[in-house]
Amino acid sequence: MPLSRAEIVTPSGERLINRLCKHWAHKLNVEQSEQQATITFETGTCLLHAEPERLLVSIETLEEEHLDQLEGVVESHLVRMANDEPLEIVWEN
Repeated sequence: MPLSRAEIVTPSGERLINRLCKHWAHKLNVEQSEQQATITFETGTCLLHAEPERLLVSIETLEEEHLDQLEGVVESHLVRMANDEPLEIVWEN
């Protein structure tokens, strides 16, 4: 399974997870606990884990072609949910 990861430096990891989950819960399967979440898309899964000063994001897909697409979707939504906080997101796969 193709996999991509990003480690994002931010003190707002839990807040970002909460905002993303609320945003996507109406149309996607979302499982959330205090510091982590799993969001299931049609083409793959996004795992989020908040630590004190960083947010760990993993995306797993069945096909390589969907990986770039999901990276873009997750990244654009994280940036939007962060409001004025600049996020540096570098995907590693």
